[in-house]
Amino acid sequence: MTAMQFLIGIVFDLFLMVVLLRFWLQLVRADFYNPLSQTVVKATSFAVNPLRKIIPGVGGLDLASLVLALLVGFAKISLLMVLFAGAWDPVGAAIHGLITVVKEAFNLVFWVLIIRAILSWVAQGYNPIAAVFDQLTEPMLRPIRKVIPSLGGLDLSILVLLIGLQFVNLLIMDLFR
Repeated sequence: MTAMQFLIGIVFDLFLMVVLLRFWLQLVRADFYNPLSQTVVKATSFAVNPLRKIIPGVGGLDLASLVLALLVGFAKISLLMVLFAGAWDPVGAAIHGLITVVKEAFNLVFWVLIIRAILSWVAQGYNPIAAVFDQLTEPMLRPIRKVIPSLGGLDLSILVLLIGLQFVNLLIMDLFR
């Protein structure tokens, strides 16, 4: 049972992260022709494109991707409820699905920040993947850099943002327990 729950969770969570990454890429207007952006678009277009016909974007927000993320979270929780709890509660599935989407959004930001930090140590010259991660995270890091300047070439803004994200994540989990 636990192995199956793990497998279902991983499949849904990975797809949810890709859908959220698509939303985030469009939110920050990242380079669409970047190989990472193209991969994300191709991996999600089968589900996002039909939703776009029903749900248009508003003010630069890709609402179809956001709705898809909520549907994936709802589907994950619903499937786990049916298979392992033996009952389905649509309201509970909707609430837990929303919490799942928020949790995965925090996880996505966390991993993008970690990957950006690692790439900054090893990438020499221009790297298209590092460029997309810079475009994704720079709007969050810029305000922190205004408050905490770099210390002799050491940029602490990523560390400060990671600590802040973990704090907010723990706070949200405490509120919804």
